[in-house]
Amino acid sequence: MSIYKRNSHWLDEALDKESKECPSLIGNIKADVCIIGGGFTGLWSAIHIKESDPSLDVVIIEKDVCGAGPSGRNGGFVLSWWGKFLTLEKLCGGEEAVRLADASAEAITKIGEFCKNNNIDAHFRQDGWLWAATNNAQIGAWEPTIEAAERYQKYPFDRWAPEKVAQRSGSEKHVAGIFEPYPASIQPALLARGLRRVALERGVRIFEQTPFTKLTKSNPPKIKTPKGEITARKIILAINAWSIQFSELRKALVVVSSDIVTTEPIPKLLSEIGFDDGLTISDGRMLVHYYRTTQDGRIAFGKGGMNGLMPYGGNIGNMFDGPSRLSKDVEHWLKWTYPTLSKVKVNSSWTGPIDRSKSGLPFFGRLNGHEDIFFGAGYSGNGVGPTYIGGRILASLALEKNDQWSNCGLVRQPTRDFPPEPIRYFGGKLVRKAIAARDQAEDKDQKPSALTEKLASLAPAGLSPFKGQKSGIKNQ
Repeated sequence: MSIYKRNSHWLDEALDKESKECPSLIGNIKADVCIIGGGFTGLWSAIHIKESDPSLDVVIIEKDVCGAGPSGRNGGFVLSWWGKFLTLEKLCGGEEAVRLADASAEAITKIGEFCKNNNIDAHFRQDGWLWAATNNAQIGAWEPTIEAAERYQKYPFDRWAPEKVAQRSGSEKHVAGIFEPYPASIQPALLARGLRRVALERGVRIFEQTPFTKLTKSNPPKIKTPKGEITARKIILAINAWSIQFSELRKALVVVSSDIVTTEPIPKLLSEIGFDDGLTISDGRMLVHYYRTTQDGRIAFGKGGMNGLMPYGGNIGNMFDGPSRLSKDVEHWLKWTYPTLSKVKVNSSWTGPIDRSKSGLPFFGRLNGHEDIFFGAGYSGNGVGPTYIGGRILASLALEKNDQWSNCGLVRQPTRDFPPEPIRYFGGKLVRKAIAARDQAEDKDQKPSALTEKLASLAPAGLSPFKGQKSGIKNQ
C-alpha cells in the first residue's frame, strides 16, 4: 500500500479505481531517457517524448506511486499564466510573454481533449477562474495585469460587476473580481493516474516504490536506487519540491505547505447559493485562499502562500504528509467566506509541499550546466496546467531540439534568489508573520505598518499579484 494512502481524499479515490502498482526496480538497466518523478511534469515529459519518437526507451522512477506527491493532492485548479503576465513580460519580453500566456491557455483545452481522447475521467470542467477580492484592499489588484495584456491587444479577462461576482461565487464576501474563461477544474489524482496509464500504454517503463539515492554526473549519467541502477543518455529531474535537495536548485526555491479541507457532500446547498459548477476562485490576499466545488458536491478550500510549514535546508522528510495540522484554521476561513455553510461538516484535510520560485514562475534547464541532466521546478502552486508546457520544454531539451520550447524564456539557470540557512528558515518565519499581519490589517480596513509592509514585500510571488505589486519579480 502507498505510504501516502489517505494523504488526500482524491488520491484515495484514484487508487480505489486503479490500485495496481508498477514493480520496483531490481537490478541494473539502461534507457535513453530516465525521468525521476512520477507526477505531472514527469508523466507529461515522458508522453511528449514518446509522441516525438516512439522508439526511445523512456523510464520513470517514482519513490511512491505516480500521483502520490503534490500532483495528486493539490487544489485541482488548471490555470493559465495570464494572471502572471506582468512577470512573464519582465522575464521573457513582451512577444515571448504573449506566446507563453497564449500557450498556457491553449494547454488547458489540450488537457481536456487529451482526457477525452484517452478515456481519462479526471472530472474536467472548463468553467473558468474568478480572481476575486474579499476585502477593499484587494480590489483592483488585477488592474496592472489587465493593462499590460491590453498593450499587446490581448483581452483574457472579463470585468464582472460586484453583483455578478457575489452571485456566481455564492457569497457576498466577494466584493469585486475579474473572470478568465480558459481555466478548468479537475480531480488531480485521477488525472495523474490517467497519465500514468497512457504512458504505460505508449511503452514507458515505470518503476514505483523506487526512490533515487544518488545521481552520478558522469558521461553517461547514472541513477542509483536502493536495489538497482539506471544508466541513461539523458536524465530529467521532475521532483517538484524535492528539487531543494540539490544545492544548485535550492538557492532559487523555497518550499512551503499548502493546506486543503473538503466538506461533506452538499450538492443541494451549493445549488441554493449558486456555486455548483466548476468555477475556480482565488482571492487577492498574500496567504491566498483558493476554492472550488467538486463533482460530487463538496467544497474544496485551500490556504497557501507562506501559510504553513517550511523545511530546514533540503530536508523535507515526511513533514508534508498526512492530514493538515492547520485544518481548523482553513475550516475557519472556509466558513468566513461562506457563512451560510457554517453548520456544514468538514470531513477530510491534507497538506502538500509547494516549490515556490521568487518570480512565481517555473524555470527549466541543465543541472549545473551538465549537457545530459535536465530539471524543471518552481511552479509555485500553479502547476496542473503549466506542467503540460513544462513537459514540452523538458522533452525538447532531452531530445536536443532547437525549437520554441528548448529556447523559450523559461529556460534559464537558477540564480541566488533566497539566502542560505539558517537565514532562510528564520527569516522565512519573520516574513510569514508579516504577511499574516498584512492580510489581517487589510481585512479590518487598516493600513499595515511600514515594517510589516517591508517584511511582507520579501515574500516570493504568489498565485497572482497582490495589490501594489507591479510584477512577480522584486529586487532583482
